[in-house]
Amino acid sequence: MSEMRLHDPAGNRLYLNAEERAAFLTAARRQPARDRTLCEMLHWTGCRPSELLEITPARIDLSGGSITLRSLKKRKDASGRQKVIFRSVPVPAEFLDTLNTAHGIREAQRSRKKAAQPIWNLGRVRVWQIVKGVMIEAGVPDAPHRSPKGLRHGFGVHATVQGVPLHMLQRWLGHAQLSTTAIYADAVGKEEKDIAARMWR
Repeated sequence: MSEMRLHDPAGNRLYLNAEERAAFLTAARRQPARDRTLCEMLHWTGCRPSELLEITPARIDLSGGSITLRSLKKRKDASGRQKVIFRSVPVPAEFLDTLNTAHGIREAQRSRKKAAQPIWNLGRVRVWQIVKGVMIEAGVPDAPHRSPKGLRHGFGVHATVQGVPLHMLQRWLGHAQLSTTAIYADAVGKEEKDIAARMWR
């Protein structure tokens, strides 16, 4: 059984809902280029901050419309050796244009050295501070979901509401088990109403 939850023991929501995700994106687009693209990357890919910090220009497919992420959760193969797992997540072309303009992705890809350097030269604490600041500006309430993890869970709930198959969402989020991804099928509130409404269409 998965340990991951969409609510804490007190019943507080641990994910950003659709309205909060939209407000976060709007607030992110008012930030300086580095912070804007960082926040948009988390919003559009559902990646973990530690995964974001490893993204290099070489992992941006501008023409293919995707970002390649390295899953950082430790996994072993049948022989007990550590497995390195990469996954590609599709993102909007508009975001890739913003990313390219802000960080010179296409230009950096022409140099092996520059293509291998992380796009955001920051620590995880700084990422957390940036995201929290943008969430405060966006009016996200001071609650357990006001965090990068809340943004990741919000991505999962949003994908489920939009009808993304769980096996595809599993791949995008880098979950080892489908049972972990299945928690997003337990979305509640407006998200659950949106899913349920499809029954009467």
